[in-house]
Amino acid sequence: MLTIGSFLFFTALVGVLTYFITRKDDHDSSAGYFLAGRSLTFPLIAGSLLLTNLSTEQLVGLNGAAYQDGLCVMVWEVWAVFTLVAMAFFFLPRFLKSGVTTVPEYLEIRFDSQTQVITNLIFLVAYVAILLPVILYTGAKGLVDILDVPSLLGLQSAQDKVMGFEPKMFVMIVTVWVVGIVGSIYALFGGLKSVAVSDTLNGVGLLVGGLMIPCFALSMLGGDGGFSEGYQIFVNSQRERFNSIGSNTSTVPFGTLFSGIILLNAFYWTTNQQIIQRTFGASSLAEGQKGVLLTGLLKLIGPLFLVVPGMIAFTMFAGQNVPQNEAYGKLVSQVLPPWLTGFFAAVMVGAILSSFNSALNSTCTLFSLGLYKRFINPNATDRQTVFSSTIFGTLIAIASMLVAPLLEPTDPSSPGIFQYLQKMNGMYFIPIFAVCLIGMTTKRVPPIAAKIALLVGFGVISLGYFVSPFDKIVASMHEFHFLGVVFAWLIIIMLLIGEVWPLKVPFEQQDVKAVDMTPWKGTVPCGLMLVVIVTSIYVYFANPNVLVKFGEGPANAAAVEAADVPAVLGE
Repeated sequence: MLTIGSFLFFTALVGVLTYFITRKDDHDSSAGYFLAGRSLTFPLIAGSLLLTNLSTEQLVGLNGAAYQDGLCVMVWEVWAVFTLVAMAFFFLPRFLKSGVTTVPEYLEIRFDSQTQVITNLIFLVAYVAILLPVILYTGAKGLVDILDVPSLLGLQSAQDKVMGFEPKMFVMIVTVWVVGIVGSIYALFGGLKSVAVSDTLNGVGLLVGGLMIPCFALSMLGGDGGFSEGYQIFVNSQRERFNSIGSNTSTVPFGTLFSGIILLNAFYWTTNQQIIQRTFGASSLAEGQKGVLLTGLLKLIGPLFLVVPGMIAFTMFAGQNVPQNEAYGKLVSQVLPPWLTGFFAAVMVGAILSSFNSALNSTCTLFSLGLYKRFINPNATDRQTVFSSTIFGTLIAIASMLVAPLLEPTDPSSPGIFQYLQKMNGMYFIPIFAVCLIGMTTKRVPPIAAKIALLVGFGVISLGYFVSPFDKIVASMHEFHFLGVVFAWLIIIMLLIGEVWPLKVPFEQQDVKAVDMTPWKGTVPCGLMLVVIVTSIYVYFANPNVLVKFGEGPANAAAVEAADVPAVLGE
């Protein structure tokens, strides 16, 4: 009861505070609903950016990847700092200068309305079919494992079927729907400001709760010797896995850092509507830049709660054949006391809600401003546009809640959900990022080049993933290298078209005076400082020998079993 009580208390506290902070805000106009009235300051931007990113596909998925491969998967956190610096320096000023609400809207200004429609449709398909269901699935998975919900409901036995479902599947379905409904209320009735405020409040809890996990885990691992003894056992049992360089058989081989991984990170933090929409709501360029760079600084501590716990789980659960998608939830449920377990479960719910309501809010924005207002009802009032967003979002939320439970793998040895998400993201990340980059760096590349790149890129990557014999070609190389090759060819194709059929009048971006465009004076020194820190981290933990030494794959549990690890956890 203590676990459930603390869970309900913290969850309700965030909801009540969010309501009182945003109850007088403008939720009827398009600017108020979709961009928070362009009033967001840097703490809200950073808090919302961070928690939108740090959802359960990160907590569960990335820790699961660390459980499998070790420290090298920190690339998804630390490498992102480079692209956040690029966002503050290069991308954000261009977006804010045009006063856009969505990325497709910027592409319409740079190219034409057809480019905007194609990009909108690609975003919508990807968010509905990939992103939203994965967020709900990983969230439900984490909560079910952390709270051990089947046991709380007295459904321990596989024979205890409920409405024809196995206990875990039934609990997952219920959890998905509860989280989906609550997240929909934030996104559909509160708008971006409610999303940003709830994200920031939950972000505080996430940082505190997330950093507690490795502390409690190492203390338990050390037994009577406590934290220091647990730390020594942890480090000694995984010395070779403390390496920033991934082996050739890991999920993130070193070479992919400079191909698919840097491209996926670049899209995610510079042109992904779900993430950067809160930067479009910045009250000024300076506030936006400060918020983005503060996010980069906070990302540097991300591995402490997104990677290290998964590695600790590798030591603690050696020989227990724990599936990687379950490692983090099992660790949390084992090491936290009941009252903190409830608090952390509430934090997990906050993380789920953050990513789900942000993705849903972005999906609604793309539909209402990109399709409904442009083509379905061009004369729609602001109230009608917001209402269309609510209806569309409700339908999308229901569809996502129906699909999410189907992502439960039937094979425990199947690839982790984080790897699956990154692979699927490539289908739309790569072509959209290529078009945005060309749009911002050239003046004569015509709209036809952008449309060809969007359609060809999405189509080729889909063929390479799902259709034989193209999938065999992808299998012959790492999928991230495949994405890098596709990106390079898309860039080349667009530049060639620009040379053969250039725009007669070069594109010149206009400042629509949406916000104060005076840059923050600290942008350059802070950005350079972050780049130096990331480079230093990688150099410090780098061991190039792994590329040869780990030719057979990552260290396995047998190596850890051989270490002097106390039997602190039962089978």
